[in-house]
Amino acid sequence: MLAASRPRELMGSAPVEQHWAAAAQDVMVVDADTLRLGERVLRLAGIAVPERGTARCGAEDCAAGAADALARLVRGRAVACLMQGRDRLGRAFGRCEAGGVALGRALAEAGWALAEPADAGLEAAARSAGRGLFAPGATPPEAWRRTP
Repeated sequence: MLAASRPRELMGSAPVEQHWAAAAQDVMVVDADTLRLGERVLRLAGIAVPERGTARCGAEDCAAGAADALARLVRGRAVACLMQGRDRLGRAFGRCEAGGVALGRALAEAGWALAEPADAGLEAAARSAGRGLFAPGATPPEAWRRTP
């Protein structure tokens, strides 16, 4: 008689969440929501940013502006992440901090990312001030936002 197992049982005691970290010299910004920590690549969870070339924020490409903001946040700092799974494209995703700053939240507060609904209040000041994705004449999020 064959026994059937559910996927979680097949994996034994593998942790659902994993902690990833990298020293400052091993951190690289791949794009506006993606980091390389040594040999590992991850997408920041809880935010949405446009792909390069799909949205303008005033005179600049929104994705380039967001990537620059992320680079400033991690420059010279170690990064620690709590991995929470994989996204719809199979990429690892998680929430990361550098120098005690939550990266996704900081990008949303600065206006360079949309926050998930639970953190939508983070965008309020950026929207009011017309920063980043909310700059005058910026491509509206509904024009570039990916649907799940």
